[in-house]
Amino acid sequence: MKNSLRVVLAQLNFLVGDIDGNLEKHIKAAEIARDKHHADVIIFPELSLTGYPPEDLLLRKNFIQTAEAARQKLIREVKNIYCLIGHPHAKEHGLFNTCSLIHNGRVLQHYAKQCLPNYGVFDEGRYFNAGDDVQVSLIHHIPTSIVICEDIWRLNPARQAAAKGARLMLIPNASPFEMDKHEQRFSVLTKRATHDHLSLVYVNNVGGQDELVFDGGSMVVDHTGQMTHCAGFFQECLLPVDIDLHTIQAKNAIATAIPTREERAYQALVLGLRDYVEKNHFSGVLLGLSGGIDSALTLAIAVDALGKDRVHAVIMPSRYTTDMSIEDAELMIETLQVTADNISIEPVYQSMLTSLAPIFADKKVDVTEENIQARCRAIILMALSNKLGKLLLTTGNRSELAVGYCTLYGDMAGGFAVLKDVPKTLVYQLAHYRNQIQAIIPTRIIERPPTAELAPNQKDEDSLPPYILLDRILEEYLNHGKSIDEIAMQGIDRELVNRIIDLIHKNEYKRRQAAIGPHLNHKSFGRDWRYPLSNSFKG
Repeated sequence: MKNSLRVVLAQLNFLVGDIDGNLEKHIKAAEIARDKHHADVIIFPELSLTGYPPEDLLLRKNFIQTAEAARQKLIREVKNIYCLIGHPHAKEHGLFNTCSLIHNGRVLQHYAKQCLPNYGVFDEGRYFNAGDDVQVSLIHHIPTSIVICEDIWRLNPARQAAAKGARLMLIPNASPFEMDKHEQRFSVLTKRATHDHLSLVYVNNVGGQDELVFDGGSMVVDHTGQMTHCAGFFQECLLPVDIDLHTIQAKNAIATAIPTREERAYQALVLGLRDYVEKNHFSGVLLGLSGGIDSALTLAIAVDALGKDRVHAVIMPSRYTTDMSIEDAELMIETLQVTADNISIEPVYQSMLTSLAPIFADKKVDVTEENIQARCRAIILMALSNKLGKLLLTTGNRSELAVGYCTLYGDMAGGFAVLKDVPKTLVYQLAHYRNQIQAIIPTRIIERPPTAELAPNQKDEDSLPPYILLDRILEEYLNHGKSIDEIAMQGIDRELVNRIIDLIHKNEYKRRQAAIGPHLNHKSFGRDWRYPLSNSFKG
């Protein structure tokens, strides 16, 4: 006689819109769970058949019809295992973000998501109607309920399930990575599990989807609030877990080491880049390698994501480039063994100055000449990108993008911005983290003062406050929504705070034209930042 329920957590990487491919992935995973792991149940993430987030694909009638046809095929073909699948479900009164529990050709339970997130990176209120009920089904005599992602963060759905006698809750998710998100999820699950005396099986999506990165972290939390199993982070996994039929607790708990904050951030960048390249069918990537910390870290991430054979580095010295920068860039190229070219921008730059000389003759040298250099580099890199068919990576970081310390159509040119949401202080932390694995970034790159090398003896701090102070202001203003007054009250010079906030708003026009990049922060310069270009509010 069975004394446990074997559940497989299907932490998988689905491609938005690839409904046929996603369907085949469901069928294969269900067969492995049933035949290899001898599972009774397999749980897939939220909207697993379509991938998440489908965005305005959900407004296309044929997309919904194709997803429904895939769901029906899955119902017909998968036998002898309970499957919890995620899909859009159209009814007469609207579209719902739904999970179906299926078994041997039957749908045992539909659950429509009740709490539709419509903040940050989420727009579910644009597409879906909210459900209003929680059901309980018996799976091998265990009263089992289902809620979806945001529902577990709200009190009512869990309370509804507990009131109806549920003892086990299955929670499909598509929860994107943020720096401290795992700790937040675990805290919420612990509260729900202990308060409502439920064992929770939390299954999250994994993979990169445009600027979003889903980190996995699927887990089982028992009714005492203990995490008994975890599927790990940033990788696909079919994790079998046995649930005791009497105690409804997971058996054979496994201690899980949670990666450090830096490791998670680094792996998010690697996965985000890899999936953007793979899912959009680029042959590889190229980037300008300056001998500075940002391009060095970008190169390391690119090689870790794609392998050295798919990465092309280009050194583009000018009259202001130091020997130190070239030497360090060449050392990194040699260490990582990537394809590389050295193309001086001096002839192109001099040609531009000569062409513009009649107009510039009575005007002082200023940032214009600096920007011309950056744009000369962009022309070279975009030409190589076109000719070689490789995705051009930009190398700027969040701190620079926030205050406009970057050149539109210059160093901002490219298709994917790996460090777009990485503050400069975190850039250094990630470089130290990567060097702990293998020393690939020269120490001199990490230790030297940051410089754009667009003018003699130039340093970033000639124009900006120290990055540790700048990043603190950005953290308070962007991530925490603090006002100028509130930030100044923390002992930061008010004039400096005003200047930084003013720069943030003045440079919105640049960010609107910036490449996308992986989302790491609670508030990034991406789909969750929608400030008007014409705007006079600066508080």
